[in-house]
Amino acid sequence: MEEPAEAITDQAPANPAATDDTLATQPVGYWSGLAHASVTRRLRDAMARTDVTQPQYWVLNRVHGGPAAPSREEVVAQLTHLADGPHEIARSVDQLLHRAWLRTDAAQRLHLTGAGEAARVRLRELVTELRAVVHRGISDEEYVAALKVLRRMVANAEGDGDPEKA
Repeated sequence: MEEPAEAITDQAPANPAATDDTLATQPVGYWSGLAHASVTRRLRDAMARTDVTQPQYWVLNRVHGGPAAPSREEVVAQLTHLADGPHEIARSVDQLLHRAWLRTDAAQRLHLTGAGEAARVRLRELVTELRAVVHRGISDEEYVAALKVLRRMVANAEGDGDPEKA
C-alpha cells in the first residue's frame, strides 16, 4: 500500500460523543453507515404509514423516468443493486401490478396507471418533505461539499484517487 504524501491522522475508535476537535480521527464508515441507517429508517417508516415501501417508490420512479417503457427484467436489473435482497425489486413490481399502480402492454412493457402516477407524486412530496427535515441547518453548499468528500473517499477506496474525477 502506497503511503500518502500528507500527514497521516490517527484513526480513533468510533465515538458518537466525539467533540468537534476530534472528528478528524473518526472512522467515515461508522458515520456514513449511521447516516445511511438513520435516513433510510426515517424514510421507510414514513412510507410505511402510507402502505408503500421504498423499493416500490424506486420502481414507480424508474417506470416513470425512462425514455421508453421498461420491461420487468430491465427494472429488476437496474434497481436490484439498491435493494436489500435479490428478489425485492421483482416482488415490488408484482405488488404494484397487483395494486394496479402498474400495467403491462402487449410487449410486456411496464407503464404507470393513473393511480400509480398519483401515488408517485404523493411519494415525491413526502420524500421532499423528509429531505427538508434531514437537511435542516445544512446549506446546499455544505451538502455538496459533504457529497464531494464522500465521492472522493469512494474513489480512493476503490483505487481510483484521480482528483479530476472527484
